[in-house]
Amino acid sequence: MSVALFTLGGTIAMAGAVGADAGTVVARLNGAQLIAAVPGLADLGVALDVQDVQAVPSGNLTFTQVLDVVAAASRAVAAGAAGVVVAQGTDTLEETAYLVDLVWPHPEPFVLTGAMRNPTLAGPDGPANLLAAARVAAAESACGLGALVVFGDEIHAARRVRKTHSTSTATFRSPDTGPLGVVVEGRVRILATPPAHKPLPIPEPVALTSARVALYSVTLDDDGALLADFPTDQRGLVVAGFGVGHVPAALAPVLGELAARIPVVLTSRTGAGSVLRHTYGAIGSETDLQRRGLLNAGLLDPYKARVLLRLLIASGADRGALAAAFAEHG
Repeated sequence: MSVALFTLGGTIAMAGAVGADAGTVVARLNGAQLIAAVPGLADLGVALDVQDVQAVPSGNLTFTQVLDVVAAASRAVAAGAAGVVVAQGTDTLEETAYLVDLVWPHPEPFVLTGAMRNPTLAGPDGPANLLAAARVAAAESACGLGALVVFGDEIHAARRVRKTHSTSTATFRSPDTGPLGVVVEGRVRILATPPAHKPLPIPEPVALTSARVALYSVTLDDDGALLADFPTDQRGLVVAGFGVGHVPAALAPVLGELAARIPVVLTSRTGAGSVLRHTYGAIGSETDLQRRGLLNAGLLDPYKARVLLRLLIASGADRGALAAAFAEHG
């Protein structure tokens, strides 16, 4: 049995700098060096097929780069890999994981992990996370669950996980559902199963490049002036509204005018819970905004809603298909 390991850099792959940069860290550990530092990995009975993709901060990753890794992972599975592990930086991991989840067509586990403490610090969490991720990727019980994020021996569904703290090793949480499972004494325990969904098509890179989607977070006393000259090269907009999906009354007509031109998706900026559909009726409420043409993202947070919207626009989805997709995934 083998598991394909793709390394993308990030904190998990960082080492100390020397000279003028002493005291900082730089990404320079390759996959072979990473697995050599993981106690117990050799005892798993699972061969790791290491593929160093590129050492890049996760904040510099693009949709195309992530989808290239998905394509390489698909080839690895077709060649017999029991599962896939991707080690990357944590800054955008909740978004890259969701992108993978939307398009991953195989039952074999696709597991993403990383680290919050780099190897130069006391108690780096990368080795333990990598070991747990390899266990999950090789586990038959993890098949058919879509993309997973494994951190701190917890197994999270990519569609629900959030990075909730800037430095804590317990940063990855699933506020609405909790983890799907845990790794206990080396055993993978799946406690809940998310509903399956049909994978979305992977668009061509040129279509992704032109499918720009903006994200706008609503704030107190917001009159929408920043949206008055909305860039014409943006083909979609995700709005992070108050609470259950509300905006100031002055902003409602601005968003309605935009929704007549491009897809506008309504989410909540709170970090947990769903946008409502028909509870409040005042100007700027979720009901009012839906009447003005905004699409309801349900349980999707703003970052995941943007990933889904951009992927759909790049694939040529019309308004009906967009509404159906958000109804299914939200």
